[in-house]
Amino acid sequence: EERDRAERVKQDTPVLVILGNPPYNAFAGVTIDEERELFEAYRQTRNVQLRENKGLIDLYVRFFRMAEQRIAEKTGRGIVCFISNYSWLDALSFAGMRERYLEAFDTIRIDNLHGDRIISEYAPDGRSSETVFAIQGQSPGIRIGTAITLLSKSGSVSDGNGNRGVLYRDFNQARAEDRRAALLRSLDAYEIDSGYREIQPQLALGLPFKPMEINSLWFDWPSLPDLFPSSFPGAKTNRDSFLVDVDLDRLRARMTDYFNTDLSHDEIAQKYPAIVSTSQHFDGRSTRDYLLKRGGPTEAGFIKFAYRPFDTRWLYWEAETKLLNDKRADFKSHIFEGNQWLSAAQHLRKGAEEPQAFITQHLGALHLIERTAIWFPLWLRDEGLALDGGGEQRRPNLSAAAQRYLDRLGLGVEDLFHHALAVLHDPAYREANAGALRMEWPRIPLPGWTDGDVPNAADELRASAARGRELAALLDPETPVAGVTAGTLRPGLAAIAVPSTADGRNMSGDDFALTASWGHFGTGDAVMPGQGRAVERDYTATEREALGAAVEILGDATIDVYLNGNARWSNVPANVWNYKLGGYQVLKKWLSYRESKVLGRPLLPEEVQHFTDTARRIAGILKVVNWAISIPTVE
Repeated sequence: EERDRAERVKQDTPVLVILGNPPYNAFAGVTIDEERELFEAYRQTRNVQLRENKGLIDLYVRFFRMAEQRIAEKTGRGIVCFISNYSWLDALSFAGMRERYLEAFDTIRIDNLHGDRIISEYAPDGRSSETVFAIQGQSPGIRIGTAITLLSKSGSVSDGNGNRGVLYRDFNQARAEDRRAALLRSLDAYEIDSGYREIQPQLALGLPFKPMEINSLWFDWPSLPDLFPSSFPGAKTNRDSFLVDVDLDRLRARMTDYFNTDLSHDEIAQKYPAIVSTSQHFDGRSTRDYLLKRGGPTEAGFIKFAYRPFDTRWLYWEAETKLLNDKRADFKSHIFEGNQWLSAAQHLRKGAEEPQAFITQHLGALHLIERTAIWFPLWLRDEGLALDGGGEQRRPNLSAAAQRYLDRLGLGVEDLFHHALAVLHDPAYREANAGALRMEWPRIPLPGWTDGDVPNAADELRASAARGRELAALLDPETPVAGVTAGTLRPGLAAIAVPSTADGRNMSGDDFALTASWGHFGTGDAVMPGQGRAVERDYTATEREALGAAVEILGDATIDVYLNGNARWSNVPANVWNYKLGGYQVLKKWLSYRESKVLGRPLLPEEVQHFTDTARRIAGILKVVNWAISIPTVE
């Protein structure tokens, strides 16, 4: 009887308030039919375009849906207040969920508590944003960013137009203790809406419930796929420790063992356990059986692989089987002499403060940029065409609209390609459009698009393309750059990242061992970054004189980056050391993979020079992007 009364209350008694802290795990296991309806409702949209929906299986979404059903649909009035994972505020998967709430509730209030440790979120003061649950001396467990959502419905008839604003405020103090204190102080405000600002979610961006920085002309510009219609995801092996290496000889030795019919699977497993393991999508032993019967390795399988920014390695690429999880044969078919590839992301998990665009001539990795890299080629191989002047059967990777635009300006695909690269590296562009870049493909401002009928359009595009060509050379570690990595160095660059020792002699012997704790192995074969030893200091008078006016671009302080207790790279300017591309701090990321215990050997002299050259390339990039690109605005 008591159970029946409780059930009648749950089913029949009007509920006006639902409070909760839904589960944070991403996936609750097998979804039964009753629960499937809970997230399927958010896959049905009226006006907003649902471009993804993978995140809807997160367990907390089902709790939101149950609360919405009870308050908005059954009782017809009341409030829902949850503290939850904050991904739904702007992730593309949740566009239908946001559209539904704009129609179902009168007022939506969002308190963004930040603290996303998965993406290493930072507070406005530059410090790490702790999860709001952090307590000193204890592990918080929850690492995803969080938000408090207050959905209220008065009972009046909804007009269902989906155009109401959202009340939004940030609690973004770095320390969790300070953030919790600020949240409590907000309860003392006389007006409930004190501290909030109203934002208007934009339909074209998926109705995000966060402020979105965006140029007023954003939607007038073509997106990257509008200009370059063919693109390919990067390759992903799932077995990098076996199939990818800095050293070609070591990779050859592993593959020789793998294809050695005298070595059993068990013997291979003792040396290389991952390559004969079994998982949901890979049977290592049957894969090896097939390849042993066919024979190998093939010499053509050893190819260069753009693994991380400024970090080109060797990959053994196999066309058959799932030895590589995502081999991207479609990508590889368009790799040929003279072609270039531009990386981009459809939307960003982290902010838009850093560029995502890298350049390579080789097969690119899916995770060359943190958010997953989609690669746009300059040219496409087309065997139906006659050979061009370079001996290739190729055609430009251009849409019909882009081709017409360039024809009217008397320019070509390389001009447009390098203009796009210059735009994507422009800090002013990224700052002005940070919100849009988090939500969709980058859009490229073009003078006089689509007809090119504005004065000086060709000259503007040509000038921007020239900057892009300079950037492309600086970004490609295999392209010598006069004055930066080749020939007589430009004034100031010779003073950057100079290999040196504490006793003033040339590096030799143990000086090449990278032992300053820059990286270590984590779970499995994953390489985790370490703290290393980077000592910030003032420039010496000689260094400051050598750099001259470039100090304004490179930073007021400099860093000595240590290989070990005796050897270091002296004078790595702060902005060069801190430079990020694609979610990675470039120089520190490179070092993490070269720690002696990770690499298995000391650095080679040419690798020490590569670090120096990369630092100088980054200094050159910072100089180029300091030239502002003219981004159109409304007058």
